[in-house]
This record gives sequence, C-alpha cells and structure tokens, in this order.
Amino acid sequence: MSIVLLGSTSGSITLQEPAVAGSTTINLPATSGTALVAPTALTVPNTTGTVMVSGNMPAFSAYKSSGQSLSSGTFTKITFDTEEFDTNSNFASSRFTPTVAGYYQITGVVNNSTGTQTVSTIYKNGSIFKNGTNSSAYSAVATALIYLNGSSDYVELYGYFGTGTSTGSGAEQTYFQGVLVRAG
Repeated sequence: MSIVLLGSTSGSITLQEPAVAGSTTINLPATSGTALVAPTALTVPNTTGTVMVSGNMPAFSAYKSSGQSLSSGTFTKITFDTEEFDTNSNFASSRFTPTVAGYYQITGVVNNSTGTQTVSTIYKNGSIFKNGTNSSAYSAVATALIYLNGSSDYVELYGYFGTGTSTGSGAEQTYFQGVLVRAG
C-alpha cells in the first residue's frame, strides 16, 4: 500500500493500517508540521528520509537454555539456543546480520556459573569490538552502539573466563540482544 501526498493540504487525513499483518511506511515531505497519530500528535521537523515507527525496527533477543563449556583463558563464541524474538529474521547461528542499515544498540551478558573473572565481548565481523569485564562477580555485560551496514556486517557474542568452566543458563543469565535505534 502506498499513499503519496503532494503540494499543500488542509483539513485532516486519516490513514488506516492495512487489514493484513505487515509493516507500514509513511514518507513525509520535507516540510514541518504536525501529523496526527491516534490518539496523540507527532511533530515533524524540516527533514527528509524515512520515519521508523515502533514495530518496523529490527530487534532480537536470545539466551542460553543450558550451560556452555568454555576453556579458561580463551575467547569462545557463545551459542544461543533459544530465541525470545527476532522481528526481522536476522538472527541465525548465534549471529545477528541485519538487513536494515543503521545504528544498533547491542547488549550481551555472559554469566560464569563456576568462577569469578568473566569477560563478555561483542565481536563485529569476526573481530573484537567492545569488551565488558568483571573481575569480582559472576557476570559481565558488554553493550555498545554499533553501525551495521544492512548487508554484510554482523555481530556475535564471545565469552572469556579467567577461571571457571560453564556459562550460566536461562533468560536472566547469559543472553544477547539488539535493536535498531536509528536507520542510517
């Protein structure tokens, strides 16, 4: 479905969502004004581009439902076996490869169920990108705002244990999440 508004308009226009599931894109002209989105109003500044609305931004969340053995002193890819959600089908084989270019908030937590020194590391395209280290507790959090090009860029989560042998399991212990915060 596509609706194009050209020139100046007055009065009100009501857009209804389609009767079938899917995403809806509204392209706004490069003028300022107010668009009514029931039951509130959205102010549109002078800008061009695509407006991302809740519901069409890629997002994922996955976790370990059982422990994973990690050798002490070695960075190891964490394999996630349970997806809570994957809104754009971009998470597979414990790797997030989005098909929409933009800035993504990525967060990963690794829980060390048997030791103390833990490093949670976000890898981008096979290389270390950001670390989260915790030397005195069982969990480490890595979080970063990362630009992903929407075609070949991908992120994965790795864990490192100074001591210990197994990750914690369950949605609250070892998990990996991401969401598009701004298209780009």
